[in-house]
Amino acid sequence: MQLRNYMPKTLFGRMLGIILIPMILVQIVTVFIFYERHWDSVTRQMANSLAGEIQLLVTTAGAQFTQEELPELQNMAGRYFGFNLSFSPSEILSAEALKSDPESYAELSLTDRLRSRLDFPFSLDLDNSEDEIAIHIQLANGVLHILAGRKRIISSTGWTFLGWTIGTSIILFSIALVFMRAQVRPIRQLAHAARQLGLGRETDAWQLSGAREVRLAGRAFQAMRHRINRQISERTAMLAGVSHDLRTPLTRMRLQMALIPKNPETAALEEDIIELEQMIDGYLAFARGEGEESAKTGSIPDLLRQIISQYERSTPGRIAFDPPDSAIPVLAMRPQGMRRALDNLIGNAMRYAKRAEIRVKTRNDNIFIFIDDDGPGIEPEFRADALRPFVRLEGSRNRSTGGTGLGLAIASDIILGHGGEITLDESPLGGLRIIIQLPV
Repeated sequence: MQLRNYMPKTLFGRMLGIILIPMILVQIVTVFIFYERHWDSVTRQMANSLAGEIQLLVTTAGAQFTQEELPELQNMAGRYFGFNLSFSPSEILSAEALKSDPESYAELSLTDRLRSRLDFPFSLDLDNSEDEIAIHIQLANGVLHILAGRKRIISSTGWTFLGWTIGTSIILFSIALVFMRAQVRPIRQLAHAARQLGLGRETDAWQLSGAREVRLAGRAFQAMRHRINRQISERTAMLAGVSHDLRTPLTRMRLQMALIPKNPETAALEEDIIELEQMIDGYLAFARGEGEESAKTGSIPDLLRQIISQYERSTPGRIAFDPPDSAIPVLAMRPQGMRRALDNLIGNAMRYAKRAEIRVKTRNDNIFIFIDDDGPGIEPEFRADALRPFVRLEGSRNRSTGGTGLGLAIASDIILGHGGEITLDESPLGGLRIIIQLPV
């Protein structure tokens, strides 16, 4: 067993433990010392004092105490000691009362002191009432009953001390709770902003607060977010400018081709121009992504059904969608971007395979989309390269099929922008399996 398995998992829980554990240990040590030293000493002194007063009364009464002497002894006991005293002639204490064992530390202390001071048998009853304790002393001709105040043997300082200890602990714990919540709040705000940025969502600016280190981390994160957004904007603007500059000569070439008589050479040139335009569109689409689109909540199964229905109209029977067994939670996403990514992936499966299957599942706050096909697939050593931009694999997935090496890269870029991940694996159908993981 490792200690970390029993440690709190959150920063708030660990900070709470750092404060509570030492405080509890200090309170336990303090209480232990109090009971071992202070309460023990006070109880012994009170028991010794009470036993001395009872000894004085018994010595005054004598072994042959009579009923006629009772008023004088009662007057003495009440005036000087605050006792209620009575005498039962001819009464004999039972053997059970004389042999009863002390049940509390106060009773044990008083018993020890009385045994050392009295030569007569006696019994104690500390539960006689809420305010009094009873001491029964066997004399030669009867039993002397003494009722003393409960406070004469049981000190209330112990309960006062326990109340003070618990009360101060609650107050300190409440203050620490408020303080720790205030310190953890900015860390949670920073974690939430980092998660939103990782999921490709907009993050609202928040006021920096908390300790100096937390403020520094918050400023560093905000600066990083601004740099990332500026880099994306500059990349998009640069690619848009390059695209515009390249389209201008292509347009002139198209006009010149329209004036040239048609022949096999001009037809080949027109195909090259069309391919260049498609490549430029693909490059610009990859650089632009869908960053300017606002995020909205939507259903992944509904989006898949819409895409699949389009393929079903043109190529019926080649694609199957397995409905999810449980409800799939809605996802905050950029609908056009997500549609484009899924369309690229499903389109690849339909282009290179005869049959495809799609399934959706949820596990551990993640949505998993499985796209399986029975096509030629991709060798394991080439799967990582297939997700890189401008990489065209040989074989059936080459430029002759119309690709520019950006289909999987664009889909991967969009999925990463949603905080997800694309994994390529071998399909049970014999072709390629695409696994899309999206955090809810």
